[in-house]
Amino acid sequence: MADGVKPTRGSKPPSRDGRRTRWTKHREERRAEFVEAAMRVLAEVGPEFGIEQVAVEAGVTKPVLYRHFSDKADLVEAMGERGTHILLDRLIPALNSEEAPLPRIRKSIDAVLGTLEDYPNLYWVLARHGHGQEVVQADKELIATALSALIGDYLRSFGLDSGAAEPWAYGIVGFVQNTAEWWLERRSMSRDSVTEYLTVLVWAAIDGFARQRDVVIDPNVPLEINKVIQMSPGGSSGNSESDVAEAGNGDR
Repeated sequence: MADGVKPTRGSKPPSRDGRRTRWTKHREERRAEFVEAAMRVLAEVGPEFGIEQVAVEAGVTKPVLYRHFSDKADLVEAMGERGTHILLDRLIPALNSEEAPLPRIRKSIDAVLGTLEDYPNLYWVLARHGHGQEVVQADKELIATALSALIGDYLRSFGLDSGAAEPWAYGIVGFVQNTAEWWLERRSMSRDSVTEYLTVLVWAAIDGFARQRDVVIDPNVPLEINKVIQMSPGGSSGNSESDVAEAGNGDR
């Protein structure tokens, strides 16, 4: 500080924490912008897109891009995290819809197929690359864990053993994903047809299990108790949070 210049009474020097927070937010915003640019390039070019193309789309040089991503694998992982948010934004409302079992299942399956149909190149780049595969696996774990809690609560509400909830959840997730991947590659039938086939098969398993235990559920009538999933993606490590709450129909 120059001689004879004193700070005004009550004034405070700029907060280093404040500057750090603003800088962190700026980096996060820039990183998100670059991810969106990469998503556009991926949709146009396909899974073999290059970092150079992303930089051009984002209007920056490659060195600027490399300040935010260590390499292409790091960028792909960030794109996978973005894809997870897109999927959950569609899937959670469908799973939590206060509707009868059959339309609820149908909407949930269609949300998955619709996401893959809208972002096919994103799915392939994730499914076929190491870091991307970790994102796909984390998504499967996240959805299966939440679905397990949901199924378990419903089984208990009908006085049934909830031991089947976890294998059911993982089985349904794998069943839908494998069929969706087959459909995405072949496109031998419409999305509506695949959705309907999967819906019927999933419901047949649930209905058959219930009837063996003398429980009859009308697939076209909303249940009195509506179990809802609260689910959010975790960090890049693949950690996740999921929970199931209870709400009366029309009363959330």
